[in-house]
Amino acid sequence: MVAAELLGKLLYRVHDCGIAEVRINEVEAYLGVDDPACHTYGGRRTARTETMWGPAGRAYVYLVYGLHHCFNVVTVGEGSPEAVLIRGAEIVRGREVIQKRRGESVPERLLTDGPGKLCRALVITRADDGVDLCSKSSALRIHDDGFDARSVRVLRHPRVGVGYAGDAASWPLRYVMDSRV
Repeated sequence: MVAAELLGKLLYRVHDCGIAEVRINEVEAYLGVDDPACHTYGGRRTARTETMWGPAGRAYVYLVYGLHHCFNVVTVGEGSPEAVLIRGAEIVRGREVIQKRRGESVPERLLTDGPGKLCRALVITRADDGVDLCSKSSALRIHDDGFDARSVRVLRHPRVGVGYAGDAASWPLRYVMDSRV
């Protein structure tokens, strides 16, 4: 439910190189201890996943393949380690700042169209793990500007890159705002 509700919300980032704001347009849900694709499957609790076990509305940021940061929103709260991976977004504000971070030659549509690209564009790193995304004083936060994602078609697909999770790999927990409508 929270995954679909995050579609259309704004992700705001203040960093040394400037301010950027993007509209979330692709997400994936991870359903905690009963979800074989989730980092906390079976009750796993590690230093890396500790944030997922905490309060809702916090950033859970991890490094994948030792190369790319991935940014998630903790969704349920204390003791229920579920999260939504933010897979992509469209630039609303700070295009120049983001292009400078990602490289001038990258076409705009490719600047934030994947979880690793999004984190590079917004300079989201493990240092942001645990950040309160609901605090107005946070340099990384999510807010609602009234955009209604129900005004566009939302597509549901299986999650990406979780083939190891057996049948859970085919669960339709990836939500994408269809920009063609």
